[in-house]
This record gives sequence, C-alpha cells and structure tokens, in this order.
Amino acid sequence: MKKLNVLVACEESQRVCTEFRRLGHNAYSCDILECSGGHPEWHFNQDVLEVIKNGGGRLQNGKDYYIEGSWDLMIAHPPCTYLAVSGAKWYYHPDDKDLPIDQRRPHPKFPHRAQDREEGAAFFMALANADIKYIAIENPVGIMNTRWRKPDQIVQPFHFGDSASKKTCLWLKNLPPLEHTNVVDPGEYIEFGSGKRLPKWYSDGLTKTKNAAERRTWRSKTFPGFAKAIAEQWSKYVVEQLEEGDKQ
Repeated sequence: MKKLNVLVACEESQRVCTEFRRLGHNAYSCDILECSGGHPEWHFNQDVLEVIKNGGGRLQNGKDYYIEGSWDLMIAHPPCTYLAVSGAKWYYHPDDKDLPIDQRRPHPKFPHRAQDREEGAAFFMALANADIKYIAIENPVGIMNTRWRKPDQIVQPFHFGDSASKKTCLWLKNLPPLEHTNVVDPGEYIEFGSGKRLPKWYSDGLTKTKNAAERRTWRSKTFPGFAKAIAEQWSKYVVEQLEEGDKQ
C-alpha cells in the first residue's frame, strides 16, 4: 500500500494523526500548542503555514523533519473561537442589542473581537487555499458558511459510534463525504436552571477545566470514532486516486 504524507493541522490531541499512523501512513500533527497525545516526535510545534510551505520543520522533540515529496493530504481543524456562531454574542456591547449592527459598540470585555474574527477567517482561507491536492477542513457552524461557502457535509459524533452531539461542518477539496459507520444515540443533555441545554460531554468540560484556554482545548478534541472514520475512509480514497494516477 502506498504510504501517504499526511498533515493534521491545528491538532494538539493527535487523535486523527494517531489513526493515520495506525494505518501505516507518514502522519504528523501540528499546533502552536504542545501535543497531549504522547508523541512529540510526530508533532510540529509551530505555525502550520510554515510547515506547509517548507514541507516540515521543527518537531516538539527538538528535531527537524522534512518530508520527501509533498503533502498528499491535510486534515485541518482551525481555531473556531472567533468563527463559530456560538460566539456572536461577544462581538457587541450588551446594551446595544436593539440598535442596528453598524451602530453597536464593541463588547467591553472583548474590544478586539472583530479584528480577531477577520484574522481567524484569513487563517481559515489560507488553509483552504494551501497547495495540497486533498484537503478537509472541519469547524462548527459559523461565519465561514456565508463568508466563503456552505460546507460539503455536516456530521455528528453519533454518526461514528460516539454517543455525543457536536455538529461539525466539513469543507472538502477533492475528497468524498464521509460515510456513517455506526449511528448510535445522540448522547445525554444537561438542562440548567436557566433553561439552557448542553450536551453532557460539553457540560462535563466546564467542571473539569480550570480556565478558558483549557475549555477551548477540551471542546476542540476530535471524538475517537470520527477520527477513525477520517483516517480510514480518506486515506483509502487518496491512495486509490494516487495509484490510479500512477497507472496512467
């Protein structure tokens, strides 16, 4: 079987990277955060755009590594803090909610939110436009659905055997939609006194994390069944496409 060069962008958990490794592929995770997946020798601890451009760079274990050839496939998880619709309430001053948008003041706690959103969208598009033939980008429902285009697919963890709800959009370049592998129940929800309902896995993260940074990392982790489906289905497809090209 052909071994692929796979880059998993913005992934500190290494869940997707590890699944590709289990299949024998030359997979590396990359994030400005240090990895928590236990394999610093597979993790570029630096700006992913530099890793894409250079075909490698400095690994977390202190060694430099550069692939032979080019990246065959990239799975990207760009930060969603400033792109997701769930964060829209933090853009404007709460006292201005009845005013036209162009008359609202920035939120007093997050005065630079609009600039952060533009930088987040620019980074998302830099990944989408990377010089890699096969690309998948995942993010929650957010501004990129209208700023760029609608996603090619929307999936849930419970489509792949994990009893949890986390609506995830997939934008695909030269890749087919994922096939559901094991559809199970959507998981428990917790209802608060205010009437707000949250998936239990998400609610658990609020108590298990100490600060906003830890909560962002908790929310960003890929569910195991989803990670396995990504690695198995898309590596099989890309290998078949490359092998077919070699025959021509």
